[in-house]
Amino acid sequence: MLLGGCEYFRTRTPKEFMTNPFEPSGVEYAKQGSVMRPAELRNPGAVIVCRSHQCAPAKLTMSKEYVYNSLLHLFDNNNYQKALICQADPASHTCLENYITLPIMAGITPTNAYIDHVKITDVIIGKQANKINLILNYNLTYGGQSPDCTPAQSILFAKNVNHVLLEDAGYTCKMTAIGQTTVKTVFAIDYVDLDYGYIGGFYSIGLSGPAHGGGNGYMLLRLPKNAYPLAPNLKGAQKATTTKTSAAQNAAGFTTNAVPSTSRKSTGTGVQIFPLSKTTATSPETASSAPEETVITETIQETISE
Repeated sequence: MLLGGCEYFRTRTPKEFMTNPFEPSGVEYAKQGSVMRPAELRNPGAVIVCRSHQCAPAKLTMSKEYVYNSLLHLFDNNNYQKALICQADPASHTCLENYITLPIMAGITPTNAYIDHVKITDVIIGKQANKINLILNYNLTYGGQSPDCTPAQSILFAKNVNHVLLEDAGYTCKMTAIGQTTVKTVFAIDYVDLDYGYIGGFYSIGLSGPAHGGGNGYMLLRLPKNAYPLAPNLKGAQKATTTKTSAAQNAAGFTTNAVPSTSRKSTGTGVQIFPLSKTTATSPETASSAPEETVITETIQETISE
């Protein structure tokens, strides 16, 4: 009576008191349910896609395949990266807080849980043409504590051009001394910015177990990179072609320099070690040695005639 008061015994049966005196009663559960109602997920009317700094509803000029490919490229470019999460305004798509807030009950203690970023661990293309398998690690904290959470196996699929959903089967967190808490997330995407790497939508996050609660609202995923690919490097192919051409020229006896280098070594007979350039013009060395060769030839002819 001194610790619990009259209200404690008024809302509990003797069986509940003898079984687990610290467990909330049915009346308290109903009160908590009225305060923390199940999160309602709003269905977006249209998906807005921004590309080349122009935004328009996807249903006007795009297909679900285009939205799917854009999201796949966006997540693939940001694989192994950290995506920031913020509470945002659905009309202006601007962040109001650098995190999202979830009112929960950790045991018998009311508190708030916060999620400020998620780490993209893996991006896998599903067997179906409109599904992306993601491994996400949410950074969940509550009451100044960071529990150990397992990765969330998530699925992102585009059912049609107006229905793009990201959901998971639930991941567990060690938030209390007894048992594991399951966290399940549903994210209905209605805004995709391919220029700056923003993904917006209405979320619904619920917790079940020793720590229970949840919340809903509108949030933005801010990815480090955009959805556009890097410029293809064509210099490698051009360099390989040049190398093959140079090899063919060298095999045919051509050199890259029109005039032989002065650093080449030559033998005593005047024949260079490296192949000569096949040019029509007479090189200076040939021009200078021509008179000497003529004099030697005339001398030999005179000697033979004598």
